[in-house]
Amino acid sequence: MGSSARADYETTVGLEVHVQLRTRTKLFCGCAPRFGDPPNLHTCPVCLGLPGALPVVNERAVRLSTIVAAALGCELAPRAVFARKNYFYPDLPKGYQISQYEQPMGTGGRLQYRSGDVTECTRIHRVHLEEDAGKSSHGGPGAGRRTLIDLNRCGTPLLEIVTEPELTGPQQASDFLAALRITLLHLDVTDANMEEGSLRCDANISLRPIGQVELNPKTELKNLNSFRHLRQALAFEERRQAMLLDDGVTPEAATRLWDVDKGETVQMRSKEEEHDYRYFPDPDLVPLQIDGEAVESACRRVPELPFDRAQRLERDGRVSIEDARWLVEDPHRADYYDAVVATGADAGLASNWMRGEVAGWLRQNDVVLSAFPVRPEDLAGLLAAISDRTISNSAAKKVLEKMAATRASAREIIAAEALEQVGDPAVLEPIIAAVVSGRQDEAQAYRAGRHQVLGVLIGEVMRESQGRADPALVRRLLQEKLQE
Repeated sequence: MGSSARADYETTVGLEVHVQLRTRTKLFCGCAPRFGDPPNLHTCPVCLGLPGALPVVNERAVRLSTIVAAALGCELAPRAVFARKNYFYPDLPKGYQISQYEQPMGTGGRLQYRSGDVTECTRIHRVHLEEDAGKSSHGGPGAGRRTLIDLNRCGTPLLEIVTEPELTGPQQASDFLAALRITLLHLDVTDANMEEGSLRCDANISLRPIGQVELNPKTELKNLNSFRHLRQALAFEERRQAMLLDDGVTPEAATRLWDVDKGETVQMRSKEEEHDYRYFPDPDLVPLQIDGEAVESACRRVPELPFDRAQRLERDGRVSIEDARWLVEDPHRADYYDAVVATGADAGLASNWMRGEVAGWLRQNDVVLSAFPVRPEDLAGLLAAISDRTISNSAAKKVLEKMAATRASAREIIAAEALEQVGDPAVLEPIIAAVVSGRQDEAQAYRAGRHQVLGVLIGEVMRESQGRADPALVRRLLQEKLQE
């Protein structure tokens, strides 16, 4: 197919984002929702849907759902009702899913985020709580055409966040999902691990000619679990629907899957309508009553959200937009940075070191920031030693390694290793004279106008001083010596 949709068509996308909540037990029973355990280990009569088994709602799941709805600015419902959503699927043993329909946890709301260089605001239609289904594995080596069912995931608390149909294409949809993921991590309600399926989405896409008011029937793309697959599936669907419209054919409402190997969407089934699910209130579950105190408690639990936090860092911390967005991608990273700056470190220097030396140390040692042995106040002490020119930047990198290995403070290591930066001209001038005398070719080249060789001479002085010389002072003294 072609590379993009025709310019005379308008793309409309809405997302249904499914979030597995961080709880110790499933939504209606005491089984553990753990990923990666042997198949069908964490099951019981409730999540298997056996006759006579009665569900009991998980209070923590309700509380986490309320926090998410509050963070997204939703109108929190004083009463939420669980309903039975009836459909048959092999990994849904009851033959229905317990979900929320007419009375969800929250409605309305919005999320602000950056898409490229533009600030966007996408409205949230609803937030509702439901149980997850199991997992089907089709085919496989030696499996023929059989399907294997793992019900460990069945009954896991799942929060569904539904946007209004107002995203304008694959990139904006991907940027929204990335921003929502970061927001959920800051709220600490999920691990948002897309590879393990704890964050995934269905995407609804529809194309219409520019100027047409009503939307054409939508195609639902199921179970997209990476940003790349979301962009690729939507881009393919744009092209497919544009070709149909070019031929005078209005795309039919359908549910399709993204085939990673073929790089195309494939028909799964015709799209169900809401009446097909035959919703009715679950007779085994009483309605949830969300009182004012619970709402106020949820609102108090909402931290500074990533979009606002990035703006604050850029405004108050003298960091670039890119650095601010990088810092808030991980709540632990943003918290660590804030703690370093709160101790008195220069904001710009702290950002540079977080993205450079600290991130490099973490990669080299294959650890996450929460396991970084250098406390924020100790890193602030090291940065202070750089700012007041006690040590050079190169020496500071050695100090960081020592701090991580010994957990000693920067000042203790600087004193023990005699790493104080030399800033006394009387000490440096003999070293500079010796270097110039021994590197006459470079000295003559500099005097002849090839000023780029100055770096060679500076490097030689730094080696002779074992990295302790003040580089700025070395540059000035060298220039004065060469101009004699």
